[in-house]
Amino acid sequence: MNRFTGKTVLVTGAGSGLGRAIALAFAAEGASVIAAGRTTASLDETVGLIRAAGGTAAGITADVTDSGRVRDLVREGVARFGGLDIAVNNAGILRGAVPAADVSEEDWDAVLRTNVTGVWLAMKHEIAHMRENGGGVIVNISSNLGAHVRIPNLAAYITSKAAVSALTRAAALDHIHQGVRINAVSPGASAAPMSLRPGETEAERAERVKSQNPLGRVAEAEEVAAAVLYLASPLAGSVVGTDLVIDSGASA
Repeated sequence: MNRFTGKTVLVTGAGSGLGRAIALAFAAEGASVIAAGRTTASLDETVGLIRAAGGTAAGITADVTDSGRVRDLVREGVARFGGLDIAVNNAGILRGAVPAADVSEEDWDAVLRTNVTGVWLAMKHEIAHMRENGGGVIVNISSNLGAHVRIPNLAAYITSKAAVSALTRAAALDHIHQGVRINAVSPGASAAPMSLRPGETEAERAERVKSQNPLGRVAEAEEVAAAVLYLASPLAGSVVGTDLVIDSGASA
């Protein structure tokens, strides 16, 4: 399929994991991809994979916690490819795997700053362009940990992702009348580095997950990417403010 031929897509956190899979999936369906992230080397790898497969992409280094840099990211992407039709706000971090009262203030601030304020800043600048240029689509990457399910010792991350789910719904209502359609995807354990516990191998993760969700396996990164592409496509034209959970039944 070539659902996104002629479209420009911005993906934050595109240097690895789900962000890379999402960038590759859009490029495979004809989109020009702006791959954004903090590490030049990993973005170069993503762009290289896209170009090797015959796709079009550019890597732009940006930290989503820096409003001026995010504004410039949008401007640079628009200048490079002529517009911005779709944005996927995927950048996020996980720190402070301890009980809530033991999370350091530094870790709390870092997680909330990146996972919540970073998504808000990205939307702020993406929407500013989209509403002046005929509209667009935004998909935020949240998590099943937050609005849908909780586990011990991840209070900062859970709080941040619950906020992303709520922010997505609030922004969707605020901006749909301006032609900007906003939704979220909330993955559970998936085949991405962030779902690995410290020191855990992929085989150990697979064994752990067998008892944690009804499907008995992690979601493949490509399965999460497929959901993002659906929400970004015209087929989801009436889907506004939803939070699509992809967690193999863990929160069912």
